[in-house]
Amino acid sequence: MTTNTPFLTSPDAENPIIPDESKSTITAGKYNTLTIVKEVDFGVYLDGGSLGEILMPLKWVPEGKKTGDQIEAFIYFDSSDRPIATTMKPKACVDEVAFLMCKEVNTVGAFLDWGLDKDLLVPYREQKARMVAGKQYIVYVYLDPMSGRIAASVKVERYLSSEIADYQPGDEVNIIVWSKTELGFKVIINNKHQGIVYSNEIFKPVQQGRKLKAFISKVREDGKIDVSLEKPGYEKVDELSQVILNQLIKNNGFLDVGDKSEAGYIYHLFNMSKKNFKKSIGTLFKQKIIMIEESGIRLIAD
Repeated sequence: MTTNTPFLTSPDAENPIIPDESKSTITAGKYNTLTIVKEVDFGVYLDGGSLGEILMPLKWVPEGKKTGDQIEAFIYFDSSDRPIATTMKPKACVDEVAFLMCKEVNTVGAFLDWGLDKDLLVPYREQKARMVAGKQYIVYVYLDPMSGRIAASVKVERYLSSEIADYQPGDEVNIIVWSKTELGFKVIINNKHQGIVYSNEIFKPVQQGRKLKAFISKVREDGKIDVSLEKPGYEKVDELSQVILNQLIKNNGFLDVGDKSEAGYIYHLFNMSKKNFKKSIGTLFKQKIIMIEESGIRLIAD
C-alpha cells in the first residue's frame, strides 16, 4: 500500500508554470504526458489539469528532470484517494483486460496484484463468486463513474462492446484467452469484443490469460466473431509453401505426409494447421513444383 506523503496544492511562485490547456484533461488509470510545476525534496509535482497538482514521489522521477520538463506518467490513487503519478508500468490500464493474481480478500473485496504499490480492488458486487487469494482471474479494469476510483471486475462481459465490430477477415488483432468452452476458447479481442477460437484450429498451447496475436476469420450477422491463431487465406499460403519446400529439400525431396495425415502430425512437421497445409500443397501442385502421391509428397526435379 502507498504511504502517506505531504501533499502541496500550489506551484512555486518564483518559477510559475503556465498550464497547457490542451493537456488539461487528465485520465486516471492511464498514461498521461504531464509538466513538472514544482520540485520538492520528496519528489516533483505535475500539472494534473482538473485533478490539480499530482505528486510523483522521488523514487520514480527520471534522473535530470526539472521544472518545466514533461514526464509520461501513469496516474492512480494512493491509500488516501489522492492522485499519484508513477513511471512504473501496471499490468493493465483502465479499459483493458488482464489476468491478475488475487493477493488478499477482506470485508471490502478482493485485492489484485497489478504491478503497483497499491493493489487493485475488485468490489464484491463485481465478483461472480467469492474470490480466493492465490488464484488468478481475468478482469476488466474500469474507472468508477460515481467515486472516480480505479477498480476491476470479473464480470468482464458487462464492459465489452455490444455493437457489431467493424473487423474484416484477415485483420490482425490482439487477444487474451478468456475461458474454455465446448467449441474451443472464448477470447477477448482488443479489450473490446468477444470472440472464439475453435478447437480444431488450435495447434499450439493455449491457456487462460495468455496474450496472443491473432486474425479475424469472420464477423457473423449476429455479431459473433471467429478468430484464428494463424493468418488466413492465400497471403499466408505463399509463406507456408516455402516452409514445406524447405522440409522437402532437407529430406531428399520426399515427405510421408498428405491431405489424409493427422492434423497433429502435420503441425509437428510444419508448425501449421492442416487447413493451411492442404492449401499450400495445392498451390505447389498447381505450380508443378511437387507431386502428390499416395504415400506422400515429392519434389519435382528441375
